[in-house]
Amino acid sequence: MAHAVEAEIPRKATREEMRDAKLPMAYRDSCANLLIPLNRCRFDTYYMPWKCETERHSYEKCQYVEFKKRVAKMNELREAKDGARSN
Repeated sequence: MAHAVEAEIPRKATREEMRDAKLPMAYRDSCANLLIPLNRCRFDTYYMPWKCETERHSYEKCQYVEFKKRVAKMNELREAKDGARSN
């Protein structure tokens, strides 16, 4: 049963892997483990838009899920302040 849980949680890229892949600092987030193979695929296929669709979809979905988490956290913080905005 433990193997099923481990399969669902993607392994995060290490700093060394991100450095070796020459990822810009802005892209070194929790989805970097998906961006590294996407960039490699893009390079290998000369950035043809119809190639690497599964890698791109996985990366974009990860970015969307992370965005939803940030929005939920911000709403949670707003509720703790009785709806007051920080800006």
